[in-house]
Amino acid sequence: MLRPALRPRYAHKILARGLATVRDGQPTEKKPPTAVVMLNMGGPSTLDQVHSFLSNLFHDSDLIPLPMQKVLAPLIAKRRTPKIEEQYKEIGGGSPILRWTRTQGEGMAALLDELNPESAPHKAYVAFRYAEPLTETCLEEMRADGVQRAVAFTQYPQYSCSTTGSSLNELYRVAKKEGWGANGEVKWSAIDRWPAHPGLVKAFAANIRKTLESFAPETRDEVVILFSAHSLPIEIVNRGDTYTPEVAATVYAVMQELNFSNPYRLTWQSKVGPKAWQGPQTAAMVEGLAKRGHKDICLVPVAFTSDHIETLFELDIELKEDADKLGVNLTRAGSLNDSPIFVRALADIVSTHLRDFDAGNVGSASKQLMLRCPECTSPRCARTKSWIQKGGREAEA
Repeated sequence: MLRPALRPRYAHKILARGLATVRDGQPTEKKPPTAVVMLNMGGPSTLDQVHSFLSNLFHDSDLIPLPMQKVLAPLIAKRRTPKIEEQYKEIGGGSPILRWTRTQGEGMAALLDELNPESAPHKAYVAFRYAEPLTETCLEEMRADGVQRAVAFTQYPQYSCSTTGSSLNELYRVAKKEGWGANGEVKWSAIDRWPAHPGLVKAFAANIRKTLESFAPETRDEVVILFSAHSLPIEIVNRGDTYTPEVAATVYAVMQELNFSNPYRLTWQSKVGPKAWQGPQTAAMVEGLAKRGHKDICLVPVAFTSDHIETLFELDIELKEDADKLGVNLTRAGSLNDSPIFVRALADIVSTHLRDFDAGNVGSASKQLMLRCPECTSPRCARTKSWIQKGGREAEA
């Protein structure tokens, strides 16, 4: 169950929690924060970060497996940089994902201080996979703060080895390389997926209801709700990755919350390169619906927790232009961004995890995380999962 939102007048009390009482003139001793590490792909905040973002992305074999990756990745990144820079120019010169992630994290941490005073103060740290603040930066900040307890909290609600798995692999790799955080200095646990959490579902449903109100009342119930998620290469899907069914679980839970008020479909976007990717593609689905006379569509980005290039450019500009040419009234539901419902959901997820962990009801790693994909052959994945299962102690070779 979601807990009620805190009243704003309590904010100053929340932020002050965790400081020891001053006695006998002694200086206040600051308690190290419980860290909540928000894992996400990130995005370039400025145009001059675009190339490094693309380079990091195409070097990640967990996300985009390439032959001769070390050779091809820099070439692809260099070739694509001018085009992607133009796209970021069209959405204001950079990605807002860092701003939204920090906003979400600050709200979550304030709520956690009230919900879980025994582990307060709580502090949100951002660890992006491809843009600053990278995992190295995150661990530096945690070390400077003297963190001893941390939760790796994926901001991908639906698990994939190419997203959450990649971020966890990077967390272990960097902690081991830096010599801090990988061998007991920090007690780690992970929240690796939450595709049907009630708060997530209610946040999506609230934004969809608001968007549906913009359609004419007489046709509102016939508007097609088109859920769009970032696609995956089919080879990743076929090795047993859980992303596809978990995205479908989110969609079904949201429609259940909406009482199945409208027809709906799940589609996939952001295909890169010549290989086969999960389909059907969102743009193709819009065209197909238009041919069958469905001219009112409510578009819902269902695998993103905030706006970035995939929503602001791919959906709002590229897809909207295509839809306009087809005579389709395509209206996108707002992203979760600073939704109070969503921020409360984040706090509830972490609060429940911390309490269950301390009570011994859950381990450092979930059973689902520890079940590797049946066709997985990555020793890196195995080492990372073993490390998390041991609470952040060095995994065996």
